[in-house]
Amino acid sequence: MADLPIDLFSDTHSRPTAAMRQAMAEVDVGDEQMRADPTTNRLCDMAAELLGKEAAVFLPSGTMCNAISMRVHCRQGDEVILEETAHPIHFEAGGAAALSGVSLRPVRGKRGIFTADAVRGAVRGGGYHAPRSRLVSIEQTANLGGGAVWPLDTIRSVAAAAREAGLAVHMDGARLLNAVVASGVSAADYAAVTDSVWFDLSKGLGCPVGAVLAGSRDFIEEAWRWKHQFGGAMRQSGIIAAAGIHALGHHVERLAEDHENARQFARLIAQSPHVRIDPATVETNIVIFEVANGQGQVLADRLSAIGVLLCPFSDTVVRAVTHIDVSRRDVERAARLLVQTLGEIME
Repeated sequence: MADLPIDLFSDTHSRPTAAMRQAMAEVDVGDEQMRADPTTNRLCDMAAELLGKEAAVFLPSGTMCNAISMRVHCRQGDEVILEETAHPIHFEAGGAAALSGVSLRPVRGKRGIFTADAVRGAVRGGGYHAPRSRLVSIEQTANLGGGAVWPLDTIRSVAAAAREAGLAVHMDGARLLNAVVASGVSAADYAAVTDSVWFDLSKGLGCPVGAVLAGSRDFIEEAWRWKHQFGGAMRQSGIIAAAGIHALGHHVERLAEDHENARQFARLIAQSPHVRIDPATVETNIVIFEVANGQGQVLADRLSAIGVLLCPFSDTVVRAVTHIDVSRRDVERAARLLVQTLGEIME
């Protein structure tokens, strides 16, 4: 048991490396609210360049990136079009309604990815009775879609449909860099048709906290107002921004290891007759699988007791996520324990 725990619950459980901690300890800092923290400013410049945008702002979380983007793009009573499994619908505590007074209009997609026709079908017509469609949001990669990567052509067609209707386009890029590594498409190309876009630092990149939101200079200036109102002031944030700078320099290309580890995990658990998954659908670092006979929660509990952490979404659906703290040896051991434990449960 010395090899355990093996934490596949989420890539949010990733931890800063020793080199990242050292980088955090040595940086210059200042008051970021005064735009005087040199390390934070450098991170924002790097992110804006990476995403092909004019400016960027460092925020405590991706959830705040989504909240601020909705607040800037929308007015109270407006509506945001997004896929029915999208993060703001299920995991942001109703923030769209509470903080921005907007409605969320879910559309049905495939593995978290919807089409231009879905946008056209969801846009509200004229008149005073319906909410006003204002924003389309794309989640790259699609978390509940099993880490599916939005194809660039699909993003472009969805954005074109949004433009036809006079809507803005936002990209929830929580795992955007996973998509970049998996597809070979640059972050700037994915972001080119968006009005706002962000990527997370605290998932696959292994930082302890933070995300960076980018857009036009005017958009970011307005975002700063809502950052302050929403409680996002961080003062000497260079200490945590340094982690992001280190990650961008050292942890992006290695995401390919996480993707291959996820595929290996999927291949191994697919050998169980009690697991339903097609390993060919695993594109990045997320593995979502079905467990027979409604034993998903039981499986997760049993594995947790022996040090393998998974995320059960229901009695039938379970998620595993690979990241910087999970090795090939870890995923192979976790998969063997999963198959063995599930066999015991089903006896």
